[in-house]
Amino acid sequence: MSDQGRTIDPAEEEAFLDAIDRWIERSVKPVILHHDHNDIWPEQLVHEMVDMGLFGATIGQEYGGLGLPATTYAKIVMKISSYWMALTGIFNSHLIMAAAVERFGTPAQKAKWLPKFASGEIRGGLALTEPNAGTDLQAIRTVARRDGDHYVINGTKTWISNALNGSCFALLVKTDPDADPRYKGMSLFIADKREGFTTGKKFDKLGYKAIDSAELIFEDYRIPADQLIGGVEGQGFFQATGGLELGRINVAARGVGLSEGSLRLATEYAQQRQTMGKPISEHQAIQLKIGEMVTRARAARLLTLDAAIAYDKGERCDLEAGMAKYFASEAAVANSQEAMRIYGGYSYSKEYDIERFYRDSMLMCIGEGTNEMQRMIISKQWVKRNPA
Repeated sequence: MSDQGRTIDPAEEEAFLDAIDRWIERSVKPVILHHDHNDIWPEQLVHEMVDMGLFGATIGQEYGGLGLPATTYAKIVMKISSYWMALTGIFNSHLIMAAAVERFGTPAQKAKWLPKFASGEIRGGLALTEPNAGTDLQAIRTVARRDGDHYVINGTKTWISNALNGSCFALLVKTDPDADPRYKGMSLFIADKREGFTTGKKFDKLGYKAIDSAELIFEDYRIPADQLIGGVEGQGFFQATGGLELGRINVAARGVGLSEGSLRLATEYAQQRQTMGKPISEHQAIQLKIGEMVTRARAARLLTLDAAIAYDKGERCDLEAGMAKYFASEAAVANSQEAMRIYGGYSYSKEYDIERFYRDSMLMCIGEGTNEMQRMIISKQWVKRNPA
């Protein structure tokens, strides 16, 4: 693999994806229902993901990571999500944190933190959202005040993935609450758990079970000044949103996985279930549904790979990532709903996997920027690239 341009030999990629397939069959499929229905963090699977290097998937090889291109990473996420989407959130949030350090950190920060992120010794995520600030990140209220060689941080983050089981987070704060425009007063820190940093109660969610989502609470939390990413105040907004390009590609890939998984389950069931003396796959109404599902899943995959290719080239890809995230997440919702209809009454039984796809899919339309916001981003970038 090349360190510049992030490419991978096709045979090496195929071997890695085959290994993921075997792992899903051996370790993941047998335990999904137990962990999802009981909302249990999959500790053993996390250890296995550490061993496979997934926590260093997109971290450069010079720091001990796999250095995978975004295209290969997206295909991994698609595969896993086509069986159990929640697993991918455990390492995705972690990798967005790592990407912020790798892209914007000082040489000393990269040398200190990235090898530990890559090995899975330190695992964590991204702490942006607050009770009154989601899509509008500039409305955050968590504040960091400089105090000698430290910063003192106070505030609360919410809906943070890996909050309980993670030990370090890329934390977005206000270092200058009075800045105008607001984004100039925002900074991003490498925030490891220590005194003054506590977690709140885990949220009981509709879907996306087994991965912990909770509040992070900072009360006079003292952090060394050298954990300010990049070492310069006021860069946090762009550092955080820059990492969201990879995050949106990941969410798009999850949407692809949910779309393809729903299609797989519906296709299998439609050939087994019979009415009027023949499999329901031979009824025109079901054929129309499957035809639409196949097309949506394929289109979502191609849009997602298109965004990943642009990311690997180092090109600005907010347009491509926005289109992929928007379309693939809506495809996941549509395909899971159509699969529910094909299953009929059995779709409401928790003994069948399809109800999990239905519960998980809607989150993809909300997370990493709502689809309403994605459409605005797509429009603005399209007009910008095509001036009259």
